[in-house]
Amino acid sequence: QVQLVVSGGGLVQAGGSLRLSCAASGRTCSRIYRGWFRQAPGKEREFVSLISLNGDVTTYAASLKGRFTISRDNAINTVYLQMNSLKPEDTAVYYCAAGSIWSTSIGAYNYWGQGTQVTVSS
Repeated sequence: QVQLVVSGGGLVQAGGSLRLSCAASGRTCSRIYRGWFRQAPGKEREFVSLISLNGDVTTYAASLKGRFTISRDNAINTVYLQMNSLKPEDTAVYYCAAGSIWSTSIGAYNYWGQGTQVTVSS
């Protein structure tokens, strides 16, 4: 089992930045892929970003590339999502996820954090 705890959400003005953290505990934390997803009000949960086991490969939703950066520190089993130049349309609940398959699909992830609200005001 892997437990994920998310922190770092909040309210920010458009153009601002936030950094989300996702701390993992449990076995094999360093041998699982880690990803971020988000769900805006009235919309389906969508892929945001994904990082490989040792952090050397990352991928992003096309609309977010260049503004968001994912990273991981396996020494403390934590993944980060640095979000810059935030827009009102980035407002959503952000979730971190962990799984054993390299995939942007929600169904590929076995473990989910509790989600954190990010609100971007215009």
